[in-house]
Amino acid sequence: MQPNMNPRTHGGPRFGDRAFNWLTLCMALSVFALIGLIGHELAQGSRLALQKFGWHFLVGSDWDPVNEQFGALPFIFGTLVSSLIALVIAVPISIATAVYLTELAPLWLRQPLVMFIELLAAVPSVILGLWGIFVMVPWLRVYLFPWLQKTFGFLPLFQGPIYGVSMLAGGIIVAIMILPIITSVSREVLRSVPGLQREAAYALGATRWEVTRIAVLSYAKKGLFGAVILGLGRALGETMAVTMVIGNSPQIVKSLFAPGYTLASVIANEFNEATGDLYPSALFELGLVLLGVTVIVNIFAQLLLKTFAGPSVKPQN
Repeated sequence: MQPNMNPRTHGGPRFGDRAFNWLTLCMALSVFALIGLIGHELAQGSRLALQKFGWHFLVGSDWDPVNEQFGALPFIFGTLVSSLIALVIAVPISIATAVYLTELAPLWLRQPLVMFIELLAAVPSVILGLWGIFVMVPWLRVYLFPWLQKTFGFLPLFQGPIYGVSMLAGGIIVAIMILPIITSVSREVLRSVPGLQREAAYALGATRWEVTRIAVLSYAKKGLFGAVILGLGRALGETMAVTMVIGNSPQIVKSLFAPGYTLASVIANEFNEATGDLYPSALFELGLVLLGVTVIVNIFAQLLLKTFAGPSVKPQN
């Protein structure tokens, strides 16, 4: 007789399954533990600022290290506005590029384009910042910004003096940095769409654009939204390139031509020069605010995703 080889009657395989289950669970929980530890350390470092300013720190507009008056509102404003500008510019270009690479581009052209996109993602942010200072900002100041002011000057967003370094320049440089991330993830999402989706649409007489819009983009919308969220996370935390082109001025203005400041930029610029006890504590609190803004924005994005996706439809027996 053959020995009973049922794995349920042997402790080895069952123990291995349980061990693997617990190991992967610990790995997943370690992510939450890491976020918790980061938040705890930031809270400990910002304890003095929390005690002195409280919630007023989030709505205060003064940043005066000499008189020890600190407020985070200009930096929150700069972070959100520059990230929004980056998304407005990068998302259409990234998704259109991903659609072209997966649906329209000839085979001989796809790999070279993918290689160049990956190379753009590998460029260090400080190199992009130097390019932004010496190439992009002068071009924006001489050509693009005057044209925008002449064409859309009736809007408050495009009024005021043109400096070159500005909130709009910061948003453009961030858009360049997040474009390869959104493009790469969107391309993989579109490639994962089953071929039967396309074949069924073609069988019904759809054109190539209709197949792309109905069978591909509609099927992959949740994955594309996830790609946008990854890009947003990168945009919120970007530091060096933005610091070099945004102007680093803690102010809240309507014009996109005016300089701005972001949470990550002020921490990178001023942490080494912070003296005393309250000044470093305020910078720690800015880091805590940046962590909170990132978490809140991602939670809000997940809620939007569930709203747009709607309730899941379960197949009937």
